[in-house]
Amino acid sequence: MSPRDAQATKAQILRAALSEFAEHGNAGGRIERIAKAAGTNVRMIYAYYGSKDKLFEAALAKAITSMAAAVPPRPDDLAAWAGDLFDYHRREPTTLRINMWAQLERPQSASEPMESYLAKTTAVSATESAPLTAVDLLVLIYAVSQAWYLTPVGLLRADGRDPEDPKRVAAHREAVVTAVTRLLNSKTDR
Repeated sequence: MSPRDAQATKAQILRAALSEFAEHGNAGGRIERIAKAAGTNVRMIYAYYGSKDKLFEAALAKAITSMAAAVPPRPDDLAAWAGDLFDYHRREPTTLRINMWAQLERPQSASEPMESYLAKTTAVSATESAPLTAVDLLVLIYAVSQAWYLTPVGLLRADGRDPEDPKRVAAHREAVVTAVTRLLNSKTDR
């Protein structure tokens, strides 16, 4: 029998938990499915994470910190950063999904890890955005970059076009960049 690699097992559990919780939320997520997907048992999950809630929080924190590392703010070009966020959410929908579940079921968890949010607000605080604060600016950029993924499919299809068509996706990405560019320019036009 080969010795157990605790770090590898913990990482497998976290990956499986992120997938499970992004699909079903904390309330609908099942520890048994996570254990099966991770190739371990329920006992090991509780040994490493203590509770289902703590596992959810760890998966949420992992998703947020992974996104922060993959798509750090670009204070010198916030419009391009909005496009990068749009692309990230297309590639990694689990981050947005688990975040939405956290907002619905465990809003107190959604504030973690605060370090990621503080780093982002610090990064954009030097951007001339008055009267918007750095938090306001980040909220608006995130809202614009995530809008396509949070909009009902019926609305996305209302003009008869396929929302998954690559040309349509590229056009929407450009709309995201344009919207943030205009938002940033509108404050300097006053």
